[in-house]
Amino acid sequence: MSAALLASRTQAMLHAPLLPTLFRLATPNVIGLFIATIAIGYDGYILGRLGADALAGVALVLPLAMLQMQMSAGGIGGAVTAAVARALGGGHREDANRLAWHALLIAAALALVFTIALLGLGPALYAAMGGKGAALDAALAYSTIIFGGAASVWFANVLGAIVRGSGNMLLPSLMISVGAISHLFLCPLLVFGWGPVPALGVTGAAISTVATNLLAAAVMAAHLLKHDGPVSLRGLNLGLRPDLLHAILRVGAPASLSPVLSNGSIAAATALIGSFGTAALAGYGVAARLEYIMVPIAFGFGTALTALVATNMGAGQHARALRATWHGGLVVTAITGSIGILVAIAPELWMDRFTSDPAVREIGATYLRIVGASYSLFGLGLALFFASQGAGRMFWPLAGSTARLAVVGIGGWFAVHVFDISAAGYFVFIAVSFAVYASMIAGAIRLGAWARH
Repeated sequence: MSAALLASRTQAMLHAPLLPTLFRLATPNVIGLFIATIAIGYDGYILGRLGADALAGVALVLPLAMLQMQMSAGGIGGAVTAAVARALGGGHREDANRLAWHALLIAAALALVFTIALLGLGPALYAAMGGKGAALDAALAYSTIIFGGAASVWFANVLGAIVRGSGNMLLPSLMISVGAISHLFLCPLLVFGWGPVPALGVTGAAISTVATNLLAAAVMAAHLLKHDGPVSLRGLNLGLRPDLLHAILRVGAPASLSPVLSNGSIAAATALIGSFGTAALAGYGVAARLEYIMVPIAFGFGTALTALVATNMGAGQHARALRATWHGGLVVTAITGSIGILVAIAPELWMDRFTSDPAVREIGATYLRIVGASYSLFGLGLALFFASQGAGRMFWPLAGSTARLAVVGIGGWFAVHVFDISAAGYFVFIAVSFAVYASMIAGAIRLGAWARH
């Protein structure tokens, strides 16, 4: 039954009408990530009740926490999904099982890197990004738990990627939903306390995040330990095979570097905006949190694009893979663009949910009015990033991320420190960086970059 189901899924990706197939694959992801989106916003709402220092402190950690999420779910995770899907599509089930084991080894190693690096370098890093006083204390409290429990995030996301590679989009999305709903209850309980549970402040929000990821990882590991699925972790030969590591890392390494650069852009922006004061940092942190909601939307369609493009490229159907890419890119552009226009017109719909501080609200509203109109391009760039993973062509997404960092970091530094522009002036640089990112990837694909080896 599993083999027949796998064959049916593969045939649909190769021959069924593209747009319905894309929506069928993406719908479970989008539903799960929509619920996760609510949790992201709710997390900010809860932390906003603790004051501007808590918001500013978490804003310092957020780029690095999202870097970990994007590397584990999108960078390495996307490469794992593509590698497993190619192996199963070629009838190499044993290789798919071995790829799953190698993916978990990579996840363990990278989780350890994040834990050691952020526990050791966190205090100096957050101070360099503009954190001081109570805001720095909040950042350190949140960071210690998030990165001390890095393995929970890495295993949850890589196990989900393995399951998606087998064609099962439902289970990972279900676990995203369960984790997000659990966080809605657990986060305020741990932040504010109730009965015998003490109030832990920002630490409580971090503990809730780690706990819900552990739950997701445990369920998906149990699923993969079954013998009758398309991919199984039972009875494996646990020896290392360099070719299987290479199959994951040849796409996963550059794909992981791209979010490093993207989040480097966010970290650079955070540091530069921190020079305008705590209210500016808090306002930016609240407003930019909306961009982290764009990432799950793009991820919902992007993981479907990764599998769809990889399957068709593997079968030699390059024209169909390109059509799938543009279909998916336009869908994500429409969704993220609509959200961006809405908040640009009425930023209070977002900002008023998180803070009552007028200075924080004003900075955040200014950011959304300027940057919101470019969210369609941000979404397009993200969608094309995932499609490029499926095609195994990661040079131009990497180049686009590098250019984005140059605009935000280098250009922004000169604008702020040499030409003394205002915070609003700097926000224009962020909007331009999204346009540069999307146009470089889209232009390269349109001009035939995927046809070059």
